[in-house]
Amino acid sequence: MGATSSVYENSSVHDFTVKDSSGKDVNLSIYEGKVLLIVNVASKCGLTNSNYTQLTELYRKYKDKGFVILAFPCNQFLKQEPGPIEETVQYVCERFSAEYPIFGKVKVNGTEATPLYKYLKANSGGYMGASIKWNFTKFLISKKGKVIRRVGPRTEPLSLEDDIQKALEEP
Repeated sequence: MGATSSVYENSSVHDFTVKDSSGKDVNLSIYEGKVLLIVNVASKCGLTNSNYTQLTELYRKYKDKGFVILAFPCNQFLKQEPGPIEETVQYVCERFSAEYPIFGKVKVNGTEATPLYKYLKANSGGYMGASIKWNFTKFLISKKGKVIRRVGPRTEPLSLEDDIQKALEEP
């Protein structure tokens, strides 16, 4: 992990540009001053219903206080996000009333992993840093763009509520 983490040592999430679901560049600096929850998502996973339902609940509760969820569809885990991005966005918006940004599909592992996910993995510490294990891995990001906490797929989004509240209270 040494070389990877040193590359991103002085960076923040706000230094990255990603593609939205229409393929347009989005500079994540637009989220400076916001608390973020970055999640790799999939529509056909056994964890889909509970995660998306709770993500929508969290977003509705805290969006007016400076909280944003950034959802990144990923097809790397048993091909559980197989269709075109337009289908994913439609499904998530209709089925789970998602109002938060859903970005273009990404790779979160391997040599083709998006730079944002390389940064997240390198800066989340702990034994999980080397790779993303499954869909719905969550990264809580401070208003300054730094990783506060990483949790695994089976950690329910609502269990992060105390951490989200603390992060929102930070200057």
